[in-house]
Amino acid sequence: MTVVKTSMRNFFAHKGRMALSAIAVLLSVAFVCGTLVFTDTMNTTFDKLFNSTASDVTVSAKVDKDAQRTGRPETLPASLADELRKVDGVKSATADISSEQVTLVDSKNDSLSPTSGAPTIAGNWGEEDQQMMELVSGHAPRGPAEVVLDKDTVDKHDLKVGDQVKVIAFPGTTEAKISGVAAFTATNPGAALVFFDTPTAQERLLGKKDAISSVLLTAQDGTTEKQLKKAVTDRLGADTHKVQTKSEAAASMAEDVGSFLDVMKYAMLGFAGIAVLVGIFLIVNTFSMLVAQRTREIGLMRAIGSSRRQVNRSVLIEAFLLGVTGSVLGIGAGVGLAIGLMKLMGQMGMNLSTNDLTIKWTTPVIGLVLGIVVTVLAAYLPARRAGKVSPMAALRDAGTPADGRSGWVRAAIGLVLTGAGTAGLFAAAGATKAAEGSMFLGLGVVLTLIGFIVVGPLLAGVVVRVLSAVVLRAFGPVGRMAERNALRNPRRTGATAAALMIGLALVACLSVVGSSMVASATSELDKSVGADYIIQSNIGQPITPEAEKTVKDSPDLAHVTRLKSASAELTFPDGKKLRDRLSATDPSYATDLRREVTDGDLAAAYGADAMSIGEEMAKKHGVKVGDTISTAFVGGKTAELKVAAITSDDTSLDKGAMYLNITTAERYLPADKAPATVAMFAQAQDGKEAQAYATLKKSMKAYPQYLVQDQTDFKENLKDQVGQLLNMVYGLLALAIIVAVLGVVNTLALSVVERTREIGLMRAIGLSRRQLRRMIRLESVVIALFGAVLGLGLGMGWGTAAQKLLALEGLGVLEIPWPTIITVFIGSAFVGLFAALVPAFRAGRMNVLNAIASE
Repeated sequence: MTVVKTSMRNFFAHKGRMALSAIAVLLSVAFVCGTLVFTDTMNTTFDKLFNSTASDVTVSAKVDKDAQRTGRPETLPASLADELRKVDGVKSATADISSEQVTLVDSKNDSLSPTSGAPTIAGNWGEEDQQMMELVSGHAPRGPAEVVLDKDTVDKHDLKVGDQVKVIAFPGTTEAKISGVAAFTATNPGAALVFFDTPTAQERLLGKKDAISSVLLTAQDGTTEKQLKKAVTDRLGADTHKVQTKSEAAASMAEDVGSFLDVMKYAMLGFAGIAVLVGIFLIVNTFSMLVAQRTREIGLMRAIGSSRRQVNRSVLIEAFLLGVTGSVLGIGAGVGLAIGLMKLMGQMGMNLSTNDLTIKWTTPVIGLVLGIVVTVLAAYLPARRAGKVSPMAALRDAGTPADGRSGWVRAAIGLVLTGAGTAGLFAAAGATKAAEGSMFLGLGVVLTLIGFIVVGPLLAGVVVRVLSAVVLRAFGPVGRMAERNALRNPRRTGATAAALMIGLALVACLSVVGSSMVASATSELDKSVGADYIIQSNIGQPITPEAEKTVKDSPDLAHVTRLKSASAELTFPDGKKLRDRLSATDPSYATDLRREVTDGDLAAAYGADAMSIGEEMAKKHGVKVGDTISTAFVGGKTAELKVAAITSDDTSLDKGAMYLNITTAERYLPADKAPATVAMFAQAQDGKEAQAYATLKKSMKAYPQYLVQDQTDFKENLKDQVGQLLNMVYGLLALAIIVAVLGVVNTLALSVVERTREIGLMRAIGLSRRQLRRMIRLESVVIALFGAVLGLGLGMGWGTAAQKLLALEGLGVLEIPWPTIITVFIGSAFVGLFAALVPAFRAGRMNVLNAIASE
């Protein structure tokens, strides 16, 4: 009990010094708990939506995952609804029509589809939709020229009943006015919804007047969904249709959403883990300095009878109290963070209600356990060091470090780990197989990171001196004092810089990888792409026949090439089979995308019943030019295709693709199974490049779902996409960097307390307040720059090894983003200045006589 009382007294006596460590625990726990609450709330929201919209039993077409991508939804005959009404146990059978391959635009051809990635769903205004939505203005659609829109889309784009819109679907474009506005009775997941009457939906969305998407069955009273499913299956046959109960349909939809949420959840938890790791350094530093400053106090406790175990336990109890305090606050902050993320998603178009806020009992438990365990483990080594303080330490000055030098054993271990990690990175860079290289890369990253952390105190003595010669010497005696302060305790300096190093290493690594990817793709485009213009969907939709005709009719074009994807089962000469997709194109594709040929003639591959094959696949199956591959088109006939060319796989564009003429593919496929065009390429007539580009963009303005890009646009778009991804990652890494900055602040603050008498003496012999503050700021700057040098150097090594591994996939250009690296390095100096503001201010306010008199 005495130990507990002593620990609590010390904890509250030093609560100011503990505050920043508590913030580090708070931030780490908040990020973890916020992520869990946010994803659990999204799961709850979608579960409620799916359960409220699913019918007792849903009957839909059985879809082959390898089916041809025709651009049209899979359909059922409309007569099936009448047939299923006769099944025992069926109360009602409703024909449902739905398509996500649509784009909604206003009268100015501006897209009304969500920008958040959520789909635009078009369908018929039926009984099922009226259960989850209600008309708040206007009336239901009455004929082909009227539609109902969801209220969120109407409000977001300032629309009203009577406004004209266009629905662009694969069968054609429909112009209609808004006859009604419907609001969700549950949460809107962010999709844009548009409803026709049933006959119009059949014709304009499915392209058939006698087709439907699914049949929604309601069970009679006393009939369970499982009983109804069995009755339907008995009537239709087990393998002819996809039959799902309400719970199965809801679970299937939840699984699709859950896979996306899991990726987001684990990615965010990964960044939270980085913040926790950085926080560990802050906590270790805090307790190490507190133990050093209380050396005399601990020595007196030992002199009056306290055992090593009691002293050790006392420090760990303080850590426990810190962990509890930070964790409890972090759990509350995590809930606030989750609500903030929900509001942010609302701004992006996905409305999440706080009424669905889900806090499972496991979330606060995880947060509490995480915060306490991390804090206690981080304080273990300082606690052991405290237990080793002897009673004679009471006679020494408080704050004298027990070991001013990094141990040679520690340095040796660090160098061995760093060397082993470097060897792993070199092995990854020289790997010939991606799986093997990834293993070496992961091992190299972990070992070099640990090695740099362990050898940090040794590096501090070298790197800080070099940085000081460049940065600090210009400030005269004040700069030299700042250098000596940074070198006074290399272990502390190394640990403080290591926290910043981790975040900056990841920033540098990802910058190198991102820049190299863009440079590699740009180089490959310059080398391989001969087309002037590329037309493709920005949301993965196929190109509609109307849009395809618009491109073909655009003036000043020398030729237009279509690219389609045909699914087939290939039987190679060695007897092995493979289901894959073939690139069915027009012959001009050979000039639009130049591919190096290792054998044969690529132009011949576009002849009748001919094809090309990739180099790696040819080697794997022993295929040579002139061999025949039996090709069974999914949903069609089998063709015997002659291999006319073998293409090199030394590329990142269309690597491993197999080419054939569109006419060859369509000859063996029925009209309703013909694949849709997924992209188009165009070449301008000589001297008319600018005119053709302007005309093509203008004519395609009616189809905002498609991007019309020249090669410059394509490169810029690729750069922007990579940049947006990197910015998102940098934003998440900012949490770790914030915690690292807190570590610098804490180290300086405790260092000022430790050097109180020294500061008083310097002030007494003439050091001005301005010089004192400058000294502390310069010390902070050199520590931050030390962390930046280690982090950026380590990150560039990781990024270089990763790029060499990506070269196996054709991304062979290494580019170091020097502007980013230099900006981050300079920014680190400002981080150091910022971190020193409060400690320098407090040091400057010290009373000289009181400082000299302190112990």
